Amino acid sequence: MARIVQKYGGTSVGDVDRIKNVANRIKLVRDAGNELVVVVSARAGVTNELIARAKAITPLPSEREMDQLLAIGEQETIALTAMALHAIGVDAVSYTGAQAGIVTDKVHTKAKIKGIDAKALEKDLHRGKVIIVAGFQGTDQEGQTTTLGRGGSDLTAIALAAAIKADKCEIYTDVDGVYTADPRVVKDAKKLQEISYDEMLELASLGSKVMQTRSVEFAAKYGVVFEVRSSFNNNPGTIVKQEVAYMEKVMVRGVAVDKDQAKVVVSNIADKPGTAATVFRALADASINVDMIVQNVGRGGLANLTFTVPLSEKDKAVKALAPALKAVGGEATFDEKIAKLSVVGVGMKTHSGVAAALFEALAKAGVNLELISTSEIKISVVIAKDQADEAARVVHAAFGLDKL
Repeated sequence: MARIVQKYGGTSVGDVDRIKNVANRIKLVRDAGNELVVVVSARAGVTNELIARAKAITPLPSEREMDQLLAIGEQETIALTAMALHAIGVDAVSYTGAQAGIVTDKVHTKAKIKGIDAKALEKDLHRGKVIIVAGFQGTDQEGQTTTLGRGGSDLTAIALAAAIKADKCEIYTDVDGVYTADPRVVKDAKKLQEISYDEMLELASLGSKVMQTRSVEFAAKYGVVFEVRSSFNNNPGTIVKQEVAYMEKVMVRGVAVDKDQAKVVVSNIADKPGTAATVFRALADASINVDMIVQNVGRGGLANLTFTVPLSEKDKAVKALAPALKAVGGEATFDEKIAKLSVVGVGMKTHSGVAAALFEALAKAGVNLELISTSEIKISVVIAKDQADEAARVVHAAFGLDKL
């Protein structure tokens, strides 16, 4: 008998028929004698609908109230999934994040998990119940509802797998696994049998929608091996695990595109120590993630800072930067018509020429580069959003990923 954590995403539980399909899959695993904790997301579209309703009332709703609102989506799904299991003779019980013992910090809409008290889960597992847990949510130490950010159900599943020492963790979604590129954009993208935590982390942070970044970080920290697979078939998925030697033989493993980015140019600020710290402290205090920072060489006592932020946080960034720019001078402009394209692979550590091949492929396609950043296993560039899909196809072919 194995102890298994499964997670089903929004498309997998998108309507009553799909919830019934998930219940039947769960029953097969349970009937084989396994213990099961199942994490579910809100039905596809529900979270977006709730956000739209909130923003129809006010463009910058209270983050505490947003957590109260968005937690509803997963709570609907856990109850319906438990009911579907009852209907086919499976003893199941639904848990909110708070009931599952998930304790977070106090940062609304982007809370981090501080710990999990799994006593209640263990008790019901020993009673033979299938436990259905609401993903994406928890509670702070004062009992306030918190949410973990977009894709937080992945993090819930990985964290629960670590907390209850699960034998397996399976992330079910609407795709067969992790591909070398988005197969909806690059038709000859190939599914990877295995990928390292580091590669998966980079792909997740760079625009791949398969996994949430923090969930991969958590898995790497606690050594949770997990499989990404489809809830619509029984095909093997992609195993995400610690890096192994053969992974280094492949120079590039994947291409990611993130169109949900905005470029920020803070111009004519004082070129002196502490100016950048003032700007980025304001963004940090507003819990805004910043990426791809470039500062030009100062001239005439003035300098420019360029960086990217998530498009969804552009309005927050505008508000956060206003007092900082009063202190250091200058002005901020925002460009929403950009995308971030990245190539990722642990093999880049031991192969030269990746940057040259990337830039040559983009140049031949007439794609101009606005920003460049690198790490040991990735290169990212900012390009025009309307060129992003074609750029992904060109780069994918240039590194031979269609032939893996």
